[in-house]
Amino acid sequence: MKRAAFSSYFHCLRYSYHNPFMGFGPKCLNVKFSSSLDSSNARPFPDYSPKKPSVKDTDFVHHLSTTIKQRRSEPLRRILKPFEAKFKPDYFIWVLMNIKDDYKLVLDFFNWTRLRRDPSLEALCIVVHIAVASKDLRTAHRLVFEFWGKPHLDVGNSFAQFTERLIYTYKDWGAHPFVFDVFFQVLVEAGLLLEAGKLFDKLVNYGVLFSVDSCNLFLARLSNSFDGKNMAIKFRGSFPDVVSYSVIINGYCQVEQIGKVLKLLEELQGKGCKPNEYTYNSVISLLCKTGRVVEAEQVLREMINQRIFPDNVVYTTLISGFGKSGNVSAKYKLFDEMRHKKIVPDCVTYTSMINGLCEAGKVVEARKLFCEMFGKGFEPDEVTYTALIDGYCKAGEMKEAFSLHNQMVEKGLTPNVVTYTALVDGLCKRGEVDIANELLLEMSEKGLQPNVCTYNALINGLCKVGNIEQAIKLMEEMDLAGFYPDTFTYTTLIDAYCKMGEMAKAHELLWVMLGKRIQPTIVTFNVLMNGFCMSGMLEDSERLIKWMFEKGIMPNATTFNFLLKQYCIRTNMRATTQIYKRMYAQGVMPDNNTYNILIKGHCKARNMKEAWFLHKEMVEKGFSLTAASYNALIKGFYKRKKFVEAKKLFEEMRTQGFVAEKEIYDIFVDVNYEEGNWENTLELCDEAIEKCLVKKT
Repeated sequence: MKRAAFSSYFHCLRYSYHNPFMGFGPKCLNVKFSSSLDSSNARPFPDYSPKKPSVKDTDFVHHLSTTIKQRRSEPLRRILKPFEAKFKPDYFIWVLMNIKDDYKLVLDFFNWTRLRRDPSLEALCIVVHIAVASKDLRTAHRLVFEFWGKPHLDVGNSFAQFTERLIYTYKDWGAHPFVFDVFFQVLVEAGLLLEAGKLFDKLVNYGVLFSVDSCNLFLARLSNSFDGKNMAIKFRGSFPDVVSYSVIINGYCQVEQIGKVLKLLEELQGKGCKPNEYTYNSVISLLCKTGRVVEAEQVLREMINQRIFPDNVVYTTLISGFGKSGNVSAKYKLFDEMRHKKIVPDCVTYTSMINGLCEAGKVVEARKLFCEMFGKGFEPDEVTYTALIDGYCKAGEMKEAFSLHNQMVEKGLTPNVVTYTALVDGLCKRGEVDIANELLLEMSEKGLQPNVCTYNALINGLCKVGNIEQAIKLMEEMDLAGFYPDTFTYTTLIDAYCKMGEMAKAHELLWVMLGKRIQPTIVTFNVLMNGFCMSGMLEDSERLIKWMFEKGIMPNATTFNFLLKQYCIRTNMRATTQIYKRMYAQGVMPDNNTYNILIKGHCKARNMKEAWFLHKEMVEKGFSLTAASYNALIKGFYKRKKFVEAKKLFEEMRTQGFVAEKEIYDIFVDVNYEEGNWENTLELCDEAIEKCLVKKT
């Protein structure tokens, strides 16, 4: 590579690091001129002039474009079938000119086309430009990478041709300089360092330089190659290690290489260097995105210890991360910490908090925060309203949900598909399928297209009211409309068949699902397990568990609990014990429900020694008894004349706030009366009347 180019490279790196917007995705796209480049000398990009269609071709292209735009909700494979025989490669670009503003349609059309023949280089470059302009960098990267990953590729000729086409199509098909950064990254990742250097050299002439992440990735690869080691070391030595490490870490955060990020962070700190604010932010964001929220909070604490103070974006990222993991208390703690530090939450923060609280079923607290937003001068948007509406719908409070919907409309906000789907789901869960259908009509009149979740909510509602035939019909309509039934759809229908005792149909639906390569979840199998068990088909239940293991599908405690419960009902404690041992042997840990099922089963079979042992084991593991288990243990010990144990459990049960059965109150009223404990006797009588008699009436 020329010395001048490397000089430009270095200036790009220096400029990029000192620009606070660098290294954070699309904001780093337009790093055009460093101090070493003069924009007035930059070479202009060529004008794009594709081959012109004939009159006949123009008519065909217009007809084709109009068809796919008007029927965009339908599967392309169906609506384009009549055009297949006459479709020529040139038509692709001409159609793209008519649909380029609809990115999803562009991708669908491109995928349909390349199933039939490989796209031309020009067509491929155009789609890459559109993907980058639409901020879909992953797709752009994948398309370029697929091209350079072809076997027996003539690298020299392909590089020249691809570069020429990418530059030629740039001006009219995107004009987003990060497209060249994507190409540069692919060359570096493919080990084509010579070509990457040539591309850098060429783009300098057009006044385009690459992002800091790509430059540092190139330098890192160059330093690992024999020819480039000295040159890379020379240029890395031109600025502090913290800069070099930070930009590389930020780059790996963008592509979610968590292992490399943590290793580089450790290496950086091992050299006595401190990460900067942008690096900490990137690492926290990546850890939250990959579900490692606890570690993300540890990074936040380290950041604060280094006297680098996080802003509301970092806190909001963590709050959202804990929300996804269901840890509402951690969200509240961070939210309170923000307010204590006088870091002002914004609309996104409040919305994240409201969404998390609603998902945890804490709608009252969510409503308080919603009102607080108004008090702080924030105006909730469609997302905030929809989160709270969904919370009310899940809680079955449809009056409040519709009241919020009306308030939202009055404020000039437009309910979207998610809003309507939440309302449809809430109505269906209450069995109000007719009203849900009316809401769907209203939704269609407003030009909103139902999605898979909307259909699933309606199918679930139909199953709940026992109209499984209509649910199956709706699933077929859904398939024809291009909204393909998913795991949830099939699991809902399988569950409905199981509850009706139609196990043959449920089993058949599972095979249909597998035949369509729709992957069942553990919930699907647990629904089937429950169906087999409730129908008394215990041998089929055991066969299902065996089949799951054979297919590498790991059952969970719930899977085994259905079977354990049925054997306990039959007082077959020998079989129950064998299943319990098998759970452990196969690495499935019992849960709270497992212990309660077993304890009630052993009490029923009068195996009080085994029941007491299981009780001690569950307490050690942090699990707790249910009211039914307390009742079973107390009655079991009393019948075996273990009065001390029975009394201790009764007092513990009352302390936990559980209500004992009337039979148990009768026992301890009699015991206290016979012992002359008049005060306790009267207290228990009053408690029994209040909790067992008054509440029932």
